[in-house]
Amino acid sequence: MPSPRKSVEGRPLVASAANSSSPGSPAHGGGGGRFEFQSLLSSRAPGTDPTCARLRASESPVHRRGSFPLAGAGLSQASPTPLPEENRMDLNPSFLGIALRSLRAIDLWLSKKLGVCAGENSSWGSVRPLMKLLEISGHGIPWLLGTLYCLSKSDSWVGREVLMNLLFALLLDLLLVALIKGLVRRPRPAHNQMDMFVTLSVDKYSFPSGHATRAALVSRFILNHLVLAIPLRVLVVLWAFIVGLSRVMLGRHNVTDVAFGFFLGYMQYSIVDYCWLSPHNAPILFVLWNHQ
Repeated sequence: MPSPRKSVEGRPLVASAANSSSPGSPAHGGGGGRFEFQSLLSSRAPGTDPTCARLRASESPVHRRGSFPLAGAGLSQASPTPLPEENRMDLNPSFLGIALRSLRAIDLWLSKKLGVCAGENSSWGSVRPLMKLLEISGHGIPWLLGTLYCLSKSDSWVGREVLMNLLFALLLDLLLVALIKGLVRRPRPAHNQMDMFVTLSVDKYSFPSGHATRAALVSRFILNHLVLAIPLRVLVVLWAFIVGLSRVMLGRHNVTDVAFGFFLGYMQYSIVDYCWLSPHNAPILFVLWNHQ
């Protein structure tokens, strides 16, 4: 007698006597292979053999990617790693962040449009020499040297007091502007040409505009401490405005650099007026200057 056929697990495959006479039984030569194949499929059903389930899970592309690691004998899905806080803010920006980015884009676009004197080949390139003269008129070195010269030639206490405070205001302006530029470190516009008049290390940065702060500070100082006719007062204000505008037209600064510079210069005068130097609260400075 032939030996009974066995499955992969070693279990015999036995056909009943009733099935042996059926057309699909092993007694008929053509149906034995079908019976063994069906028995083999039933023995490898997913719920009956954990080993086969593990093998199929290990061969799946999801398991190969490492997204759902196996834990013990079964397949367990690990929870996705949460995103860091800064990434969540980037993926879902706040209204303030969107507003700031929009304002920055408008600032860069408007500054580039107004930079009509940034180069000799610009649309207003012929006006560039005049803009550079306005640049020199708002520079800190001419104002410092002019104030020191007038202070040395002054022979009245009132004139010395005013000039001493103007010198204090100019030094305060240089200090604050250099400090803010070193902290913010905003680069100058890409269309700017670095041919500026007497630059220092922090002058490679753009925010805020030192010319704008100085123009606002000096114009407010002059309007408050010099008696001028109305046309001259209008000219002083117009000079301050044109100096700030020339910084954008030359491509030196963005619009927000000049706007913040005007605000900072206006506030600097308030500091100078609050800390006003006089022979009563700072007698040593006036005595030392008189001896010179």
